[in-house]
Order: sequence, then C-alpha cells, then structure tokens
Amino acid sequence: MNEPLTFEEMTLMRKSGKVASKILKSLGFFIRPGRTTKDIEVFFERELEKYPGMEPAFKGFMGYPASLCVSVNEEVIHGIPSGRKISNGDLVSIDLGIKYKGLFVDTARTYLVGKASPLARKLARVTLKSLVAGISRLKPGNHLGDVSSAVQKTVEDNGFSVIRRFVGHGIGRALHVPPEVPNFGEKNSGPKLASGFAIAVEPMVSAGSYEVEILDDGWTARTEDNSLAAHFEHTVAITDRGPWILTK
Repeated sequence: MNEPLTFEEMTLMRKSGKVASKILKSLGFFIRPGRTTKDIEVFFERELEKYPGMEPAFKGFMGYPASLCVSVNEEVIHGIPSGRKISNGDLVSIDLGIKYKGLFVDTARTYLVGKASPLARKLARVTLKSLVAGISRLKPGNHLGDVSSAVQKTVEDNGFSVIRRFVGHGIGRALHVPPEVPNFGEKNSGPKLASGFAIAVEPMVSAGSYEVEILDDGWTARTEDNSLAAHFEHTVAITDRGPWILTK
C-alpha cells in the first residue's frame, strides 16, 4: 500500500463520492428502453458539469476512449458507449469514476431495465449482497483475503461465479493503486488492512462460467458462455471506526 490518506483527503473523496452516488441514482430513472449507451455517457458528462472541479476519471485512463463504462447483459465490464439501444429486460452495468482535486473515487451499479428475468433479478441481488459482505470485512487488522473470501462465498453459495480476470483495487491519489483486491480467496491470507487506506471493492459476477473474452474494441469484456453478468462497486475508506463508504 502507499502512504495513508489524510482525513482531509478522505473528506474530499466523500464529496465527489456523494456526487457519484447521486448521478447513479439519477441514472436509475434515465436508463430505459430506447436509450442508447452513448446517451448514458452524455447524461453523465452533463450532470458532472454541474460540479466545478470534478471530471470523469476514466476518460483517457490507459487509453480508454469514453468517460464511463456501460456493459449490457453478457458484458462484464469496460463496455464502450455507442449507438447500441437498451431493450426491455436488459441488465445494464454502469461503472464510473470521478477525479476531484487530485483524488479519485470509483463506483458501479447494475440496473434492471423493465421486466427483467428472475435470473437477472437474482444475479443483481446476489452481486450487491456480495459487495456488502466484502465491505463488512474492511477493518484494520483483518486480512485482504477476508474481503475476497466473503465476496466469493456469498456468490458461490447462490450458484453463481465470480469473475477472476478482473479485480478491485486500492484507490486515492490515483485511480488504481496497490493492492489488487480479488473477489476470490482464502480467509486470513494476504496483507493486513490498515486504517487510512481506501479500497474499491467491486464484485463482478456471472450467472454461468467465470471465463471471459475481450472484444475486438480491445476493452469490452464479456462472458465466454454468453451468461448474464452483474457488477457493483463502492470506494470504501478503512477507519478505526469501521468501513466508511465514500460513494454511498
């Protein structure tokens, strides 16, 4: 891990985290059949313009060409916004980050569009539950593996698979900092958690196999077996008083 964040830095991250949460909530009303994934990106950019000093964290990161990720159905993460239209019953995962005063937050949510299938509803519910389980282990003195194990157990106990190719990460003065945070692992393994650090916990879950493939655009990851996928994420500060969810 890098140097711990100051309370002032965490407070600034909380400020942008609240904005990220507010935008994700608004997207719950905006996303509907007929909208394109590009419409979602434009909505995000226009909303963020209302907050001086805040900017999309993803745009240009490692060459990524858009300001957020929109992944639909079998797409797991890194879906590039396009003219693709959202349909009734779709599962739409939005992953976005905000940079503010040199600090970063990262958050994601999966939306059920219209009359989604029982499988899609269960998948989204279990993925969110696994996120909550992982966050609950973010306490000083616990091991990173405690977080990973909690996510994996919740997912697999419900008959789903955790994606293994992509992981959560440390965050703060950069969008991605050590350590990597897998969504699978053993209790009491890995480095010990310490107060003052922020972690982006982000279970990515498949209704089928955890194997993924990358599309020709070089970014979009989808399940190899075309099974549905869901993605939830929060940026969480580790404190002596317990986990502080900065993007809630």
